[in-house]
Amino acid sequence: MEHDPQRVPVNIEDEMRSSYMDYAMSVIVGRALPLARDGLKPVHRRILYAMFNEGLLHNRRYSKCAGVVGEVLKRYHPHGDSAVYDALVRLAQPWNVRYPLVDGQGNFGSVDGDPPAAYRYTECRLTQLAEELLADIEKETVDFVPNFDDSTSEPLVLPTKVPNLLINGAAGIAVGMATNIPPHNLTEVCDGLIALLENPALTIDELMKFIPGPDFPTYGFICGKKAIRDAYHDGRGILTMRAKAEVETDEKTGRSAIIVTEIPYQVNKARLIERIAELVNERKLDGIADLRDESDREGMRIAIDLKRDAVAEVLLNQLYKHTPLQESFGVNMLAIVDGRPKLLNLKDALEVFLRHRREVIVRRTIYDLRKAEERLHILAGLKIAVENLDQVIQIIRAAADPPTARANLMSALGLTQIQAQAVLDMRLQRLTGLERDKIMQEYAEVEAQIARYRQILGDESEITKIIVQELTELRDKYGDERRTKIVGEVGTISVEDLIVEEDMVVTISHEGYVKRNPVTLYRAQRRGGRGKIGATTRDQDFVEHVFVASTHSYILFFTTAGKVYWLKVHEIPQAGRTARGRAVTNLLSLKADEKLSAFLPVREFQEGCYLLFATRRGLVKKTDLMSYASPRPSGLIAIALEAGDEVVGVKLTDGKCEVILSTAEGQAIRFEESEVRPMGRSTYGVVGMKLDEGDSVVAIDLVEPGNALLAVSENGYGKRTAMDEYRCTHRGGKGIITMRTTDRTGRVIGVRMVSEDGQLMLVTSGGKVIRIRAAEIRVIGRNTQGVKLIDLEEGERLASVARLAEADAESDATTAVVEDPTEGTLADEAPAGEDPGPDPDAEV
Repeated sequence: MEHDPQRVPVNIEDEMRSSYMDYAMSVIVGRALPLARDGLKPVHRRILYAMFNEGLLHNRRYSKCAGVVGEVLKRYHPHGDSAVYDALVRLAQPWNVRYPLVDGQGNFGSVDGDPPAAYRYTECRLTQLAEELLADIEKETVDFVPNFDDSTSEPLVLPTKVPNLLINGAAGIAVGMATNIPPHNLTEVCDGLIALLENPALTIDELMKFIPGPDFPTYGFICGKKAIRDAYHDGRGILTMRAKAEVETDEKTGRSAIIVTEIPYQVNKARLIERIAELVNERKLDGIADLRDESDREGMRIAIDLKRDAVAEVLLNQLYKHTPLQESFGVNMLAIVDGRPKLLNLKDALEVFLRHRREVIVRRTIYDLRKAEERLHILAGLKIAVENLDQVIQIIRAAADPPTARANLMSALGLTQIQAQAVLDMRLQRLTGLERDKIMQEYAEVEAQIARYRQILGDESEITKIIVQELTELRDKYGDERRTKIVGEVGTISVEDLIVEEDMVVTISHEGYVKRNPVTLYRAQRRGGRGKIGATTRDQDFVEHVFVASTHSYILFFTTAGKVYWLKVHEIPQAGRTARGRAVTNLLSLKADEKLSAFLPVREFQEGCYLLFATRRGLVKKTDLMSYASPRPSGLIAIALEAGDEVVGVKLTDGKCEVILSTAEGQAIRFEESEVRPMGRSTYGVVGMKLDEGDSVVAIDLVEPGNALLAVSENGYGKRTAMDEYRCTHRGGKGIITMRTTDRTGRVIGVRMVSEDGQLMLVTSGGKVIRIRAAEIRVIGRNTQGVKLIDLEEGERLASVARLAEADAESDATTAVVEDPTEGTLADEAPAGEDPGPDPDAEV
């Protein structure tokens, strides 16, 4: 084959690599990324320049957007019309652009994502602020290049007075890189620029005193300053944005509603509402009764009506978690600097703009100086002419034609051709005395201007003063208040934030089944009632432990092996009132020989608190709470136990309490907690109480001034005794009688410190639960058997007693309403005339 000298063999991989890089750089520089100097992409710059050339200024009439799009396509932007129109529309949308550069008339879309009308229906013109981006463009302040067909030229950059890159931000995806610059407040940015001019050594942290963070056009909140600081230092960061939502309560109906008036930047309001509705329909959001968009010309308003039992704060956290009411903004401050993409920090972005302004002012001043010198040259000729007026008139009258007159003036008066032509062009009215004075005055003024221009060009500080003056005027004329508020850090929303905090009755059966139910499920009854079924148990199983704890609390589970395990209350399955619950062994990693012996709800782990243990053999031990703050699935050693001993109670203390131990045979001892020194986790403890043969400790409690000590026996008897009857002694004694136990009363199964308005939960071995008021139980002496608290079935016994922390709405009720577990119907107290049974108030 004959060799063709026009053909050069090329490796296809090299050619593809080179061609793709050329294409990539073309996209990066020519389409997707903004110039750091004016903050504009080429399409936006061409739109503004075309509108400026067409005379579509802020004080002129609107013109069809179709004409603007056509002009841009015809002269500057060889791409599709939709790309141009979409870019023009965005410059006019106040929810997308912090400071709109196009003033639109007609349908330009909405924050709901509605599309704008076609460009044949809409009209536009420049905003006054946009004209500041084009100011002085006619003074050779920026470079121009030929357009795509060499028919005209276009600016490479605009000589903007406005720091547009920061105040309006930018977003774009190029080849292998992207930019996402948030908008800022004009007043703050101008203040930061002025401060940087006055002190170029300012650090980014010092600049943040003037520019604390982005300012989004849709208002809302930015959560946390650390993310802003990271973004300003590194050029990258992730900001957390939140909507502004307030809870309003209707005074008439008492119902609450969440009202959203501000949403995160770039969130579609219609899609946000659709998302909330989807979650409600999918039952992932409970508590919402109605959802409405009440937005109008006055502003945004989304109304979320709540059901009566809904907790607004919890539901709001769920909305933040699952909907765009909380969104992230990934800051990536990438822009074109000196023809290359560069990641900018806050100071870089400000300095690039200031360098651009210095260059523009220098070029503008050079242009003004040249024009002034040209004018001064002409005025010098006019000055010579008016000073030799008669001679000038004679020369002109004697000349045969203008070229002859110009040549004669040049030779006679020493004028240049430009000056001689200016004399010939001068109107006759300039020959009057007043006009001659004006020429002399203008000559002096132009001389002063030239001196000023030369001063500016010769002194860098003069340029700085001009920039400060322009920024001050810009701030005073266009600046406004910050819209987006910067609030404290918001951590990741935890499970607890999505769960209503309420008191739960946690019940654990003898065989280790656990469940939780709301306290409100158990209504108050008078003592002596039949009770309400609280759990259904198998044969030979019964409810052994019951206590009340918040859903956000930790439950520390202490075992017979002396170990402790952790569980959140909300992690315990909620079951029906008569359900058995779930085996604790399925929730905790217990060993085969371990059984649960004590439980303690803890709201949070903190310094200065202690766990005080009591064992069945009368030992007590005190350990710092923080020793148990690191949960392990396999548990931690809580206390060392002797063979046959087990934990009967654990209390959370501050180290300054008084302790009272009670036994099954009705003995009690009171002593200072300070007598028990703090020990490590793996210790046995010290003797708290000496026990008689066959006796054992059943309860540990902390003395509460003004409260009484309630003792309850297994056969349903109980009483309250004033704490004054228990003198404070030293630990290690045998104690004194707190309840006289007999075959009728049975052994003591529980002792609790109760207040006058407190309420109690009694649980029987048959699974019944009765809720009574402490005030209905008499305060009587220590050496007594008490009064009947509950009627027990044959073979049934009282298993445990627990205090309730809440007041009851039915506290003033005089009629006991109880449920018969065999019939499932409600029964009142015995009617008049029938035998009501033994008097429950009869003291034994």
